[in-house]
Amino acid sequence: MDYDALGKRLRQERHKMNLTQEKLAEKIEVSDAYIGQIERGERSLSLETLVKLANQLGVTVDYLLHDSIEINDDQFMNQVRQIMMERSPKEKQLALDILKLMFAHLDDMHK
Repeated sequence: MDYDALGKRLRQERHKMNLTQEKLAEKIEVSDAYIGQIERGERSLSLETLVKLANQLGVTVDYLLHDSIEINDDQFMNQVRQIMMERSPKEKQLALDILKLMFAHLDDMHK
C-alpha cells in the first residue's frame, strides 16, 4: 500500500473541500493529529476510517487507493465490459468513437 500517495490524495481532497485537519477529524470522529499522520503517510488506517474519509470528502475509495491498485489487462477489459453491458448499440458506438478520437489526439501529441 502506498500510504504517501494516499495521504497526498486525502490532503488534496480536503483542501478542495476547504476543510482543516481539525474540521475533518471532528466530522469523522478521530484526532486531528491522526489526520495529519495519515496525510503524511506515517500511519495506516482502518477500512472504517478510509470509508468515513471517502464519504466525507465525496470521493470513492478506489479513487483514493488507485496508486495502490494494480489492474491487469483482463481486469481492465472486464470493467469496460461491465460499463458497456447495459448500453444501447448507439451508445456503444458513441463510446467507441470517443475512444478512437481521444487516442488519435494523444498519438498526435506524442509525434
